[in-house]
Amino acid sequence: MTGPALRWLNLALLVLFPLSWFAPLMRAAVLPLFGMDEISVVTGLQSLWGTDAALALLVTFFAVFAPFAKTVGLALIHHDLLKPSVLPALSLLGKLAMADIFLLALYIVLAKGAGMVTVETAWGLYLFTGCILASILVSWRSAPG
Repeated sequence: MTGPALRWLNLALLVLFPLSWFAPLMRAAVLPLFGMDEISVVTGLQSLWGTDAALALLVTFFAVFAPFAKTVGLALIHHDLLKPSVLPALSLLGKLAMADIFLLALYIVLAKGAGMVTVETAWGLYLFTGCILASILVSWRSAPG
């Protein structure tokens, strides 16, 4: 994948990332008897802001700012509006963005282990993960050979 296809994939991420932030990542309920609540990146952040602002700020950076800033930076490079010398910094942003995929997986494992919580993954988790992986691909293919 090179040239225009790479540019279009990266531009698509500018739309898909915000969509993935509002898409349901998982459904959770205390005991299977109660209805399942959908959890997205945005609802998770809203919940965090109410309890731990410092952690919410950190997660906002990893889940929202880092991947989107990297995507914008790559789009600017693809359209010759930014020098390719910033690729190492964009690569670092991408690595930071992967941290929240690990955290989500950890939360799911911990919640399932609690026994009284029912957790189901939802389509947004796959969309969000796909966006991160596509962003890694675009970054990798954008690096000078």
